[in-house]
Amino acid sequence: MSAMGGNGAARSPRESGDRSGGRRTDLGRRLAARRAVAGLSRAELGERCGADAHYIASLEEQAALPAIGTLVRLADELGTTVEDLVGQGSGSSSQPSAERPDAQLVILDEGECRRLLGIRGIGRVAVFTPDGPAIHPVNYLVVDTGIAFSTAADTVLARAVGTEAAFETERIDDVAAKGWSVLAVGELDAVTDASALERRAATAHFAPWAGGDRTHWMKITPVKITGRRVVAR
Repeated sequence: MSAMGGNGAARSPRESGDRSGGRRTDLGRRLAARRAVAGLSRAELGERCGADAHYIASLEEQAALPAIGTLVRLADELGTTVEDLVGQGSGSSSQPSAERPDAQLVILDEGECRRLLGIRGIGRVAVFTPDGPAIHPVNYLVVDTGIAFSTAADTVLARAVGTEAAFETERIDDVAAKGWSVLAVGELDAVTDASALERRAATAHFAPWAGGDRTHWMKITPVKITGRRVVAR
């Protein structure tokens, strides 16, 4: 049975991405996967972006790097961002790849885990509450050996002060089937003197995405940090 494009027209195995000649890049895989989710043929996507099917094919199957303007148009038409399309974001694809036989799981040492903590800025804090476990996304700063974030004084996280908490951050690329995650466990404390954190936050242009009055600073000082990375062999 022939592969079908979004307009019902039959596409060849080459157009549907079955043969890449071994030259497909991560950008090409992401582009092909998101185009398939959108139900667009290469000709349809090219027409929307001011290109043609041959150009879209070259982006998907060869080591071609489009201009930033083209990347912006492609991302807009495919409902994603330039960062995620080129693999610099943290978003996940709508069409995960199957397990890759040439991949392996690598355990990260503490030094690498701490380095990765410093390059993200978005993670999740998990705490136990009377109603059961709760997990909340946060914007965070790495301060000395701790992980700091701000919240409101009446939140679940603020009420969990003095209890054990877990913090996780990661970067995952479902299309390329690779990524890493870091998990830190420690006690959740309130920061009594937050002036240094406020100055650090201002310098880093740090602001919680949720907005509002989030001036209650908290900090996890990890007693255990572990991490894993999926890499090609």
